[in-house]
Amino acid sequence: MWVADNWKDYELLDCSGGEKLERWGKYTLVRPDPQAIWTTPREHPGWRNCQGRYLRSSTGGGRWEKDRLPQSWQISYKDLVFNVKPMNFKHTGIFPEQASNWDYAREKIAGAGRQINVLNLFAYTGAATVACAKAGASVCHVDAAKGMVNWARENARTSGLENSPIRWIVDDCIKFVQREIRRGRQYDAIIMDPPSYGRGPTGEIWKLEESLFDFVTLCADLMSEEPLFVIVNSYTTGLSASTLTYIVESVFSKRFGGSARSEELGLPVTASGLYLPCGAACRWECMR
Repeated sequence: MWVADNWKDYELLDCSGGEKLERWGKYTLVRPDPQAIWTTPREHPGWRNCQGRYLRSSTGGGRWEKDRLPQSWQISYKDLVFNVKPMNFKHTGIFPEQASNWDYAREKIAGAGRQINVLNLFAYTGAATVACAKAGASVCHVDAAKGMVNWARENARTSGLENSPIRWIVDDCIKFVQREIRRGRQYDAIIMDPPSYGRGPTGEIWKLEESLFDFVTLCADLMSEEPLFVIVNSYTTGLSASTLTYIVESVFSKRFGGSARSEELGLPVTASGLYLPCGAACRWECMR
């Protein structure tokens, strides 16, 4: 498991009964988590005195109880500053378990000894974009939601990167990759965080299990002659880490050499000393 254990402004305090108790800066939140299927005593006072709680509805979706929360606030990870807020469907704009991937990407970029061009697909609010730019990379940030791209711009600004070489693209990721291939563009590193399910601009259905291999294959046509790394994230239940390795090895290793490794992503739980699994990631790197 790759564990994000370098946080100071975020802490997973406890988890039990399908929920997790988290500290986001000076605010505590309770949010649903499908992995926390155990039931243990809720001894931490935050369970009773949290500032925000997301309540699931029996008919789907849910709602926030957040009267004691500001509209938004900031948290830091090392020298990165992110803007967080309670969103629809329990999210806050940051997936803290991804910090281990941010650290990996920054280390690879800093150690490359050359200018690195990164493509971040399904880039959401841009935490990976900000991390790569902070390490000195040029980044192309792509997401289909204009609001998420604007949020990512704000994260770049609060991290002191408003003048960094970042391209902000609002577009369907598949269509964008196809156009970049036709343009002859190339990237040294690719990061992708594709959804489990979605629809394209003309109604095309995306299901990760059915679409991921073809999309990864398509993205391989964008790699430069000196590829550095690829990160593929998955939060799809039932899609194992080993499956990600097989896909990435079958595409990138076959074409460029190198090797892929996949692990669960995890967060340390303060109350138990154990680790909560939070999806999976595959990292491929070239050995040239």
